[in-house]
Amino acid sequence: MRPQDPHIVWDWNGTLLHDIDAVIAATNASFAEFGFAPITLETYRELYVVPVPKFYERIMGRLPTDAEWTVMDETFHRHYWAAADGAGLADGAGELLRDWQTEGLTQSLLSLAPHDKLVPLVRAHGIDGHFLRVDGRIGPSHTTKAGHLVRHLEALEGTGVTAGRTVLIGDAVDDALAAAHVGARAVLYTGGSHSRSSLESAGVPVVDTLAEAVRAARESAD
Repeated sequence: MRPQDPHIVWDWNGTLLHDIDAVIAATNASFAEFGFAPITLETYRELYVVPVPKFYERIMGRLPTDAEWTVMDETFHRHYWAAADGAGLADGAGELLRDWQTEGLTQSLLSLAPHDKLVPLVRAHGIDGHFLRVDGRIGPSHTTKAGHLVRHLEALEGTGVTAGRTVLIGDAVDDALAAAHVGARAVLYTGGSHSRSSLESAGVPVVDTLAEAVRAARESAD
């Protein structure tokens, strides 16, 4: 691999894994615990933000209390993980991962999904061998990705991966903020949690397919 070749850090939920239907169902189940009406996919994409309590604040008009957050978070994850096994990879994801690796280029996966649930699911989709490293969230769920990306890149020291040649491909403004935090670049994909207009507010390339995301990552190194 040439020193200027990009390393891709892939997001999982809403990016490689097309799980938005499971996310909406689980979100509405958590809202129902406190009598809130269900929301549509369009509303979700307009309002979603990380950390998640801020998203709930946009729906509720206030931050949830600690007790409410505990119930809503538990409810969301119970419903989400019951449905997640039925979610497939995004269109073309498997081929893109394989082709990138075949070219001798490197990639890894970083998610805010719990590490102990993420790793078996990635393995079940048969794509774990494409990554230098797979990291999920360790610790509380109301965090942003920035600190986890720091940890992820530190763990990749010695592989030739540096922040300066890393491109994070994700579906949330938080992915762009995390990339900026470490001095990496980001490409945001519209197939997940955010609307195009909210993604464009991050000031990074926004694409509608993962194939376009990979092209943008490649061009960023030219």
